Amino acid sequence: MKAIQTNQAPAAIGPYSQGIVVNNLFYSSGQIPLTAEGTMVTGDIKVQTQQVFQNLQAVLSEAGAAFETVIKATVFIKDMNDFAAVNEVYGEYFNVHKPARSCVEVARLPKDALVEIEVVALVK
Repeated sequence: MKAIQTNQAPAAIGPYSQGIVVNNLFYSSGQIPLTAEGTMVTGDIKVQTQQVFQNLQAVLSEAGAAFETVIKATVFIKDMNDFAAVNEVYGEYFNVHKPARSCVEVARLPKDALVEIEVVALVK
């Protein structure tokens, strides 16, 4: 196993890593809308989702993976009424390649984020 760490995404805020590579698979930790410096992004669900994808891009790249190699994404949202807006941003990153996905409404996310996304990807 190899732990992934990049300064281009927020540091873990607990006893976990940004992601782990096992054999040729990358498992990301959930990414919330924190900047790489650890500041919570203010704004609506689309703004927060964009930041989450910037974070995912950074950890995927550090792991030797990419959005095109994502196998499965899990999306956690605070309000299912935001699904269409999240899906719009999601579609900007997964428009040709469409990995398997789950989307779940949750009562609360870390730092009161509106969205959190984790992925599993093949390492190139």
